[in-house]
Amino acid sequence: MGLEIAGLSAGYGPVTVLRGVDFTARPGEVTCIMGRNGAGKTTLMKAIMGLLPGTGSVRVAGVEVLGLPAHRVPGHGLAWVPQGRRLFGPLTVAENLEIGGLLRGNRPEIRAHVLRLFPRLGERLGQVAATLSGGEQQMLAIARALCLEPKVLLLDEPTEGLQPSMIALIRDAVGQLRAEGVAVVLVEQRVEAVLKMADRVAFMAHGRVAEMVSAADLAPGARQFAEFVGV
Repeated sequence: MGLEIAGLSAGYGPVTVLRGVDFTARPGEVTCIMGRNGAGKTTLMKAIMGLLPGTGSVRVAGVEVLGLPAHRVPGHGLAWVPQGRRLFGPLTVAENLEIGGLLRGNRPEIRAHVLRLFPRLGERLGQVAATLSGGEQQMLAIARALCLEPKVLLLDEPTEGLQPSMIALIRDAVGQLRAEGVAVVLVEQRVEAVLKMADRVAFMAHGRVAEMVSAADLAPGARQFAEFVGV
């Protein structure tokens, strides 16, 4: 059942940013969200995770999570990797993974699975997270989120600023998660990356999902990229 959002409105104090968002992300698919700055992409992620109050409905595998305290939302199968990663920099790779797995009891098989996805992290378990390269830090942020065993994984611009080899590794990991039945929601501004990874693309404008399009129906010069992203 994945993620189902209906009529979601949210914002910051008196400022409304999301205006009745309808959106779905299905298991075993990568759904990309695109839109100009200010369209509401990151606000949508925060509202889904319970970090902003909102009205409407947010359901994960059929269970309503809107209105829950933010610390309880991940327990229903939602994990979020925010822009900027937000790792525990002074802690080691292993310690960051342990924090990610606390909610699920740090099952050894889950950690082993995560390290199979990102073998480079297995070589750096004792290394302090702040000393990793940017790409390795992004891998660790995703790996930490996967220790929650999520049904739905939210990724906010995971390839931003990374070199092509790291982007390829992250793209491969996203493909593996799709094959395992995870519903992946990816905020991404790079058309090339979207067309390589996405099954469907949600184009946001003015706090709403204006169009949801199959990626197979999009070409690099598609009208939607110019209209909603400006590229």
